[in-house]
Amino acid sequence: MRLHYLQHVPFENPGSILTWASKNGYVLTNTQLYKDDSLPKQRDFDWLVVMGGPMNIYDEENYPWLAAEKVFIRDAIASGKVVIGLCLGGQLIADVIGGKVTQNPYQEIGWFPVRLSEEARSSPLFSFFPEQPIVFQWHGDTFSVLPEDAKCIAENMACQHQAFIYRKRVFGFQYHMENTLSIIKGLVENCGGEMVPDVYVQTQEELLAHLEYIEQNNQWMDRFLTQLEKMDREGDL
Repeated sequence: MRLHYLQHVPFENPGSILTWASKNGYVLTNTQLYKDDSLPKQRDFDWLVVMGGPMNIYDEENYPWLAAEKVFIRDAIASGKVVIGLCLGGQLIADVIGGKVTQNPYQEIGWFPVRLSEEARSSPLFSFFPEQPIVFQWHGDTFSVLPEDAKCIAENMACQHQAFIYRKRVFGFQYHMENTLSIIKGLVENCGGEMVPDVYVQTQEELLAHLEYIEQNNQWMDRFLTQLEKMDREGDL
């Protein structure tokens, strides 16, 4: 299996997804968009992972590569590939499939529970999750409107749409389960100015204090990806 990922800033890489792909012997390639790397041909990869970043999806004036990236993501979805978007990546997917991305009522930064839908937890992809997993959040925008054929599978008090599935093969997550401690430290270092005290904004100390949450999130991501690859290989998606 060939996994390609799109990275928007140097401090937000796929974290535990890289570990999962490497231990399974999958081919890993990437496009560092902030370096103006060229995008690959659609025939050159099987799965696409779209990472997070501090920019907004509509900020094409400051990040002109966003326009080409959106076309590339749309083409990957149309080609029937497995596509996974994380935070900004999920917002980009929502945008290209006809949803809307707007400012969320709350800035959400830190470790917070989300509530998975009963339908999601009945799927092999999410059956091993607790009803309210605690996950890592860092966002101000969100996919506030989803098209009819996208199913919202998670929510919480801060944000109505925390995750969605589109046509069985496309997944958008507002939260991060791939983050390692070094990635979280990088976010604090590079985006700490966004941590304005609020009801859903934790302190730097709270973000970095929970190594057990990081380990659990990475385990959930590993199990999700393993099940997703199995279902994809066996034609069950």
